[in-house]
Amino acid sequence: MESKSTFRIDTLSVIMKELEKEKYHIVGSHSVYKKCHWTHEALTSGRYCYKGKFYGIESHRCVQMSPSAAWCWFRCIHCWRLEPEDIGVEWDETKIPIEDDPEIIAEKSIEEHMRAVSGYFGREGVPKEKAKEATMPKHVAISLTGEPTLYNRLGELISEYHKRGMTTFLVTSGVRPDVLASLEEEPTQLFVSLQAPNEKKHKIINRPIVANSWNLVMKTLKILPSFSSPTVIRMTMIKGFNMSEEDAREFAKLIELSQPTYIEVKAYMHVGPSTYRLTKDAMPRHSEVREFAKILSNYTGYKILSEHVPSRIVLLSKLDRPIQIGNAWSEKWNWSTKDVEDDISGEYKEAEQDCSEGVS
Repeated sequence: MESKSTFRIDTLSVIMKELEKEKYHIVGSHSVYKKCHWTHEALTSGRYCYKGKFYGIESHRCVQMSPSAAWCWFRCIHCWRLEPEDIGVEWDETKIPIEDDPEIIAEKSIEEHMRAVSGYFGREGVPKEKAKEATMPKHVAISLTGEPTLYNRLGELISEYHKRGMTTFLVTSGVRPDVLASLEEEPTQLFVSLQAPNEKKHKIINRPIVANSWNLVMKTLKILPSFSSPTVIRMTMIKGFNMSEEDAREFAKLIELSQPTYIEVKAYMHVGPSTYRLTKDAMPRHSEVREFAKILSNYTGYKILSEHVPSRIVLLSKLDRPIQIGNAWSEKWNWSTKDVEDDISGEYKEAEQDCSEGVS
């Protein structure tokens, strides 16, 4: 009979193999890196993602990673994270079983990014200088998959990236206010993902696996004003679930509570394991996201600052302009530039294929 520890290691191995099939690069025991769609676009066509347009982040120099590859206290219907039901293997999602040192995670995630972009040297259409820049990353998006605050040494990890002259964006579901309140070092910018305007919808959309999760999220929203770094309420809009005017009114109350620097309103993307739980009809077009953002603006007093049509996302703030963090902006392209691209040829292109709503 297998021991509990052996079973845990075997299960971890199965999880990591499944993640590798989805093109994740395994970093140590529990972390992952994955080359972003926009890293490729930045190198091959000079197009940057919404983080580039809103905050100046250079997409080809951005390390997209997570220290919590397959662990989270939510099983959100819209998430592309690998969940137990997707592969028929059960594991304890509430706690990372083995924890690597922050220095190792930082070094190896950067190495994986450098490995992923090394193939662009000599590629037709990719400027040599751009490829060289990509091997010297300047930013880390601590998001990708799983819940980063389940990694107990998260503050140290953020510090390790900062020691290397890199900026950090931390994305969390807000279910660990205790961890956020005790970070040894704040990220450059903190994002809290918020999809539900009330507890009832929280249980439907986020499907928590721990008790009292809504109250934990509320505690996180209450402490957001105490952060010295800019904060963001990041809303994933799912058609038929959270886009009514009543939803906007209730979201506005949560915005009042948290007083974020920014609000990001972004469309759900029908990719990965989320396709097992939602149909493509749940994926709103950019025009629908923009319309919801206008309603939210009326209820919150946050004005629409910018939008990135290829990513189906709208930025709201009480600031007159976003705070520039990276160097992607130029005189010809920045937060104020009007998009000329549509919302099909960007990151939603693959998700839109054979969409029941069509692309008109």
